[in-house]
Amino acid sequence: MTSILTNVAAMAALQTLRGISNNLQDTQNRVSSGYRVEKAADNAAYWSIATTMRSDNKALSAVSDALGLGAAKVDTAYTAMDNAIDVVSEIKSKIVAATEKGVDKTKIQEEISQLQAQLMSISQSASFSGENWVAGNTTKSVVSTFVRDGNGNVSVKTTDYVLDSSSSGNVLFGMTTTGTIDSSTGIIGTSNGTIGSIYTMNITSFGQPEIAMALTAIEAGLEAMTKAASQLGSISNRIELQENFVAALGDSIDSGVGRLVDADMEEESSRLTALQTQQQLAIQSLSIANSSAQNVLTLFRS
Repeated sequence: MTSILTNVAAMAALQTLRGISNNLQDTQNRVSSGYRVEKAADNAAYWSIATTMRSDNKALSAVSDALGLGAAKVDTAYTAMDNAIDVVSEIKSKIVAATEKGVDKTKIQEEISQLQAQLMSISQSASFSGENWVAGNTTKSVVSTFVRDGNGNVSVKTTDYVLDSSSSGNVLFGMTTTGTIDSSTGIIGTSNGTIGSIYTMNITSFGQPEIAMALTAIEAGLEAMTKAASQLGSISNRIELQENFVAALGDSIDSGVGRLVDADMEEESSRLTALQTQQQLAIQSLSIANSSAQNVLTLFRS
């Protein structure tokens, strides 16, 4: 039935056009933003998960920076310890030379004194970002990872390295309460009885028994220093592995979030083309429906 008061066909065509226009607007938004879920209204569950994971990923980025800082501290300590091993090995060779009869021990001691001063210089210089891992007696920590448990609780895990300033410990010297190097403690600072420490021993008046004791003390010191360098190398390797893991974990989170909220651009492009075609057809349908009133007018004219 044709009515001059109510154009049902036009109303239906208009409703269809509105629906197509809304769908077209949504599709255009997805194409322009690249997101299938851009706001909570699009999909509250996916949006919430994605927002939380993005926040966690930012925390992982901070952990990665902290790991880089920790790696620099450990590498600095390892380099210092490795150089100190070379210096103590040189002291050892000088003392071995002093075992020969008729050798001028005073001249040899002058060379040893320079090497001992170098050990102090190494210890004082082995600081990065205000932390010295080859001189001290505290516990050093390196951020290792960021963890969110099943209950949503967040925590930051650390790797600890305890500085031991004993003669068989893992530092060259200890540290006083005022923050200065304690040259009477540590692997090369702790006294070995009558011959003194590796840092203070003076072979000028040493006889063969004292020289033998000095060599024994140096061997023990080198063993402790080698062990300490090995520990630092292990920590450095662990930090590197953790850095790689954190980077891979961050990529996985990005990928997972993308699967939840990213738009499939091929699908959206196809949908956009289809909706644009539907919109054109709907406009034509509305035009045809609106022309029915003109047809009624034509009947009266005839």
